[in-house]
Amino acid sequence: MVRVQFLGHAAFAVFRSEGQVVLVDPWFTHNPSASAKAEDFARVDQVLLTHDHDDHLGDTVEICRRTGATLVAVFETAERLGADGLQVEPMSIGGGIDVDGMRINMVNAQHSSGEGHPAGFVVEVDGKNLYFAGDTGLFRDMKTIAELWELDLAVLPTGDRFTMGPAHAARAVEWLKAKHVIPCHYGTFPIILPDAREFIRLVGDRAQVHALAAGETLELE
Repeated sequence: MVRVQFLGHAAFAVFRSEGQVVLVDPWFTHNPSASAKAEDFARVDQVLLTHDHDDHLGDTVEICRRTGATLVAVFETAERLGADGLQVEPMSIGGGIDVDGMRINMVNAQHSSGEGHPAGFVVEVDGKNLYFAGDTGLFRDMKTIAELWELDLAVLPTGDRFTMGPAHAARAVEWLKAKHVIPCHYGTFPIILPDAREFIRLVGDRAQVHALAAGETLELE
């Protein structure tokens, strides 16, 4: 069983069956929607960083230094933070690595970044395939992702302006064919959409949509 906890904005924790903890884009400090603090996580095994914008990089450095977690990030960011003493696994889009009994695949994202290329991740863990899209617009390679992996979960931004809005995110659900979907990257700032209601309406019965409140968890058995 894998448990995926929404921590606010675009931050997530993946709790594995044997106790390992993976964080994705752990922004807690100054995050108005955060349900946790960085220090709440005594154990973190890996941190997956989709890109280096502040609302995703967040507390990554502090968490990795305190817990000894390995940072998995695009080459340029991993190189910079590795030079500061973090344990890193650099990657580029199209590559995959085997870490701690799971397969981490870096896939494309259409966004911007201060360094390197923004990315998403498909994580093959404990018999489940989890897609964290990161910040992205809709792109046709999502169809390729669906061809390569049978997705149990897709985590998609739906807040518009900086990422997909509801209509494009609903089309992504159609292309990705994931069993479960968690919307994110909405409601944090006034200039993005306040909720996921329109996205849920547009998806209809094509997937099980879980609009989690910060702190809530989805269990995948």
